[in-house]
Amino acid sequence: MNEHWTKEEVILIVTDYFDMFGMELSSTPYNKAEHRRKLATLLKNRDKAIEFKHRNISGVLAKMGVPYIKGYKPLFRFQQLLEDEVNLYLNKNWAFFEKRFKIFVDEKVDLKIKKRDYNNIIEKAGPSRTKIIEKTPLFIPNRPNYLAKEQNNRILGEEGELLVFEYEKWRLTTAGKISLAEKVEWVSKEKGDGLGFDILSKSISGKDMYIEVKTTKLTKETPVYFSRNELIFSKIKERDFFLYRVFDFKEKPKIFIKRGSYESFCSMQPQSFEGYF
Repeated sequence: MNEHWTKEEVILIVTDYFDMFGMELSSTPYNKAEHRRKLATLLKNRDKAIEFKHRNISGVLAKMGVPYIKGYKPLFRFQQLLEDEVNLYLNKNWAFFEKRFKIFVDEKVDLKIKKRDYNNIIEKAGPSRTKIIEKTPLFIPNRPNYLAKEQNNRILGEEGELLVFEYEKWRLTTAGKISLAEKVEWVSKEKGDGLGFDILSKSISGKDMYIEVKTTKLTKETPVYFSRNELIFSKIKERDFFLYRVFDFKEKPKIFIKRGSYESFCSMQPQSFEGYF
C-alpha cells in the first residue's frame, strides 16, 4: 500500500524480521510463510505489502553495512520511521547480532573451485540502479561496516578472483581464442593490489579488458565498496573497465557484469573526507 505505515505497524514488522534473522544467523530452521501468516493477522489490510516491507528492512540493514536475510532482497526506498526503528532494535540487541555478524564476516568458504557450469554462471540482468534520496543522517555511535569487512575478507576475495580468472580463460578458449586465453593475467595476485583492477583479460577481438572483482556471499543487490584509486582508474579506462560482481558465493556463485566507470552504473555515496590545512 502507498500510505506510510504507523509506528505500531513498523515495530511489529521489524520485530518479526529480526526474529527470523536471529534464527537464520543461529542456523535455526524457521518458516517465512508461517511468519507472514501470523503477521498478516496483526497487520490488517497490509498482507500484500508485508514482503515488500521485509525487503525494505533488508535495504535499511544493507545501507547500515550489516548482513540481511537473503530471502528478502534489499529495496532501498523506505520511510525514515522504518530506519529509525531498525536502528533502535539493533541498539537494544547489539551484543547478540554483533557476535553473529563477526561470524558472517569470518565464515569459511569452500576454498576449492569445483567444476563449474560456466555456461550459466553469468546473470545478464544485474540489479537496477538505485536512486539515492538524501536524508538527515542518523547520528548514532559508529558500528563496523560488516558488508565492507566481508568484501575485504582476503580468502573470500581471492576465491572470487580465482573464479573470474578461470571463467575468463574458459570464455576465450570456448570462443576458439586459445592464444588470448593464455594472456589472461591475475594481476592483483602476481603484482599486488593498488593497480585499480584485479584481472587483465582480453575481448574476443584481442582488446584489453581491465576487470575488478567484488565478491559477496549475499545477493546481487549487496552494495560494493571501492576506493578513490579504484574510482579514478575506472574513469581513466572507462571504455575498457569492467566490474565483475560475484554474488551468492557460498551456495551457487553467479556473476553480473557492468562496463564503464563506477559512477556510470551505480549510485555513489561518500563515506569519509580528507581535510587539509
